[in-house]
Amino acid sequence: MGPVLRPNGETSGEDPVVRRAVIGLSTYREQARWGVWDTSADLLPTVYAASVEAVGGVPVLLPPAAATEDSAAAAVARLDGLIISGGADVEPGRYGAQPHASTVRWREDRDAWETALLGAAEAIALPTLGVCRGMQVMAVRAGGSLDQHTPDLVGHETHNPGGDLFGEVEVRTQPGSQIRSLLGDRLSVRCHHHQSVRDHPGFVASAWAEDGTLEAMELPGDRFCVAVQWHPEMTHDAGLFGALVAAGAGR
Repeated sequence: MGPVLRPNGETSGEDPVVRRAVIGLSTYREQARWGVWDTSADLLPTVYAASVEAVGGVPVLLPPAAATEDSAAAAVARLDGLIISGGADVEPGRYGAQPHASTVRWREDRDAWETALLGAAEAIALPTLGVCRGMQVMAVRAGGSLDQHTPDLVGHETHNPGGDLFGEVEVRTQPGSQIRSLLGDRLSVRCHHHQSVRDHPGFVASAWAEDGTLEAMELPGDRFCVAVQWHPEMTHDAGLFGALVAAGAGR
């Protein structure tokens, strides 16, 4: 082994510990069964953590907690980056709407916790990535709103074929955007959403599906703060996860 850098600047003769970005991922809280258990559990599909690990990050799960400023600030202070993960619909009252017939099973505890996390992350310019629901939470927190049932607008259900299936959607990116620099001008993505972002104050639109559905947005400026409507973890998209981990490691 090579030298390790000690606090006083001297070396010990062993290899140094590589600085790795710690990435927090928000989680579901659901009734789940495994082994002999059938109980409430905090969980997230493994592909999220695996995607973070694949690009050198260290994943940490953030289950819904008391959504206070103090608790959210304490959590993000220990992180180098944040992922707001996919999941259930956002509660429509958060953007002043009545529920559509298809808007179901929202989780008020998760809405509140992720909103608090985003506020704490903004306060310290923490690199942030929103995935599917995560993009919607980010837009709503910024004062935006959602279209509650995208098939009503586009006339098809390609974005969410139903069940546990993902839709294959072609996306074009905005010239000059971070999304384009990371992923190119066009790409095929995997989607599973029946809602979409209508407006997004403070964010810049950076990718669209061929039917006009907004598929990505990003915050202008130096901070890495990007959100996509698709599921990059399902294709092990090293571009987005790699950019988040690199931004976190460079803080």
